[in-house]
Amino acid sequence: MTTATVNKTTGNAGTKRRFKLWMMFIVLFMGWAAYTIFGQMKQQDATNVRLSTIQGQIDASTKESEAIKQQIERLNDPEYIAQLATKEQGMVKKGEQQIFSD
Repeated sequence: MTTATVNKTTGNAGTKRRFKLWMMFIVLFMGWAAYTIFGQMKQQDATNVRLSTIQGQIDASTKESEAIKQQIERLNDPEYIAQLATKEQGMVKKGEQQIFSD
């Protein structure tokens, strides 16, 4: 009878040890997983900031490109070129006089 009781106790101690090791493994794994998740969240925030900065640059470039295209279209219009020549260079057509305002 005493041997049966001793076997149950040693078997129970081994089970507890294995359970403790298993729990330690799980806790370490979950700690590593949490560390990895928080690191990735930090990287994601930094990437989102970079993305918004670059998106702003793209929007500004698009607006500038549209303004340049509009300027090109205007420069192909002879009437606009005549207005620029009169305004900026003081050039006038034959028979016209430029009016100067103070």
